[in-house]
Amino acid sequence: MAFTRATGKHRLPSRMTRTTRRTVGVAALATTGVVGTLAAPAFAAESEIEQTGPLKAVTMGDTVAQEIDAQAVAQRQAAEQAAAREKAEAAAKKRAEEARAKAEKEREANARAAREAERKRLNAYTAPIAGSYVSTSYQAGGGVWSSGSHTGIDFHAASGTAVHAVGSGTVVEAGWGGSYGNQIVIKMVDGTYTQYGHLSSIGVSVGQTVTPGQQIALSGATGNVTGAHLHFEARTTAEYGSDMDPVAYLRGHGVNV
Repeated sequence: MAFTRATGKHRLPSRMTRTTRRTVGVAALATTGVVGTLAAPAFAAESEIEQTGPLKAVTMGDTVAQEIDAQAVAQRQAAEQAAAREKAEAAAKKRAEEARAKAEKEREANARAAREAERKRLNAYTAPIAGSYVSTSYQAGGGVWSSGSHTGIDFHAASGTAVHAVGSGTVVEAGWGGSYGNQIVIKMVDGTYTQYGHLSSIGVSVGQTVTPGQQIALSGATGNVTGAHLHFEARTTAEYGSDMDPVAYLRGHGVNV
């Protein structure tokens, strides 16, 4: 009796057909980025024990999908963390730059303030004898002076009292001055000259620069005098005879005399 081979919908797929389908599935997985480490173990196992039916395919597909989702989540988290780090670093850099700019601005402001304070100090004037007063006025008459009148003013001062430069300038004379005794003449920064006479000692030398209030000598009674005091003159030149009113000169520079 002859047997007829099953055909149509009742025919089971041949081993070659099943293998072909698996090959097509691998190719499909490869195109989506799922490669060796995910797919190979499943198919290696199937090469030893043939597995059929839709259950295995569904199980393997779910595992691959889960792996892909996990990778995507990890990549997204890594990207978010990198973006957060970049943002934090940018913010820190901005704060550092702002702090440096602020510090530099403050340094410049302090430097300007210091320069301005020094400029004011160097342009300031002070009395030649602290806490003293004028004992003999300018152009006072009498036979005591060879010119017939007083060419400066006298400040009351005991011998050895500190004498100060009234302002900034350069010493042009320092030594014996005849009837003035020991004297100092200073060329001031404004081009005028000041003279200090009858000194008991001199503390500066020619060419030296002085600043307002700097001690330059000690008062005394050298030269043509009747007692210790400081003779002070304001001049237009360094020479005798170019005198001007010392009180008006000092007051014009803000000194209360």
